[in-house]
Order: sequence, then structure tokens, then C-alpha cells
Amino acid sequence: MRKSGLRILGVVAVMILGVCVLGAAPQNDQTAKQIEITAKRFAFSPNAITLKRGQPVVLVFHSDDVTHGIEISSLGIKKDIPKGKDVEIRVTPNEVGDFYGACSHFCGADHASMIFEINVVP
Repeated sequence: MRKSGLRILGVVAVMILGVCVLGAAPQNDQTAKQIEITAKRFAFSPNAITLKRGQPVVLVFHSDDVTHGIEISSLGIKKDIPKGKDVEIRVTPNEVGDFYGACSHFCGADHASMIFEINVVP
């Protein structure tokens, strides 16, 4: 009877450990740092951010004036930012360096000045 009790206790301990490990995975995604970025004629604010390599982050873009866009080809990012809507982009940078992007939706005469920079540090 004693061996059966120890086996059951062992099985229960493994199950609890498994639930704890599996339950921890979604929390990392939910607790990802959020950075809000406003697109407005003719700039992003902030126009540069610094991220840590391997650390997940959610970039929340929004526009209050017209539809803008964000394209950072080297990170595989390309999204429209409709007026009045939040656009979430999940990023986990894997390389250290400076990554440049721009508004990808024509928004007026100074559209070309809408530059955005992500600096990834170790």
C-alpha cells in the first residue's frame, strides 16, 4: 500500500509540474511590453525605440488624422494604420542592430519624412 501511495504522489507531482510549465507559456505573451506609437502627418512619435534581443514586445500603432502605414522590411513588418484604429504588431527581435522603416501609405506632401527606427541591443 505504501508503494502505491508513493507512485500516486509521484504522478500527481508530475502532473502539477506539467500544468505549471504549460500554464507559464501564455503569460509570457500576455506580459509582453507594449509600446504605443502615434502616426501623424508627417512623423511617428516616438520616431525611434530601443528593444532587447529575444524579448517579445507589442508595438501599438495608431493614427488620429489619416490612414498611415508602417513598413520595416528587414523585420518583416508591413501594416496599414487606419485612422482611429489601433494596430498591434508583435515583435521578438532576434538580431542586434538598427532597423529602419517608413510610412507605407501615402499621406501627403511630406510623406517621405515619416521615418521610424528600431534599435535592438543585446
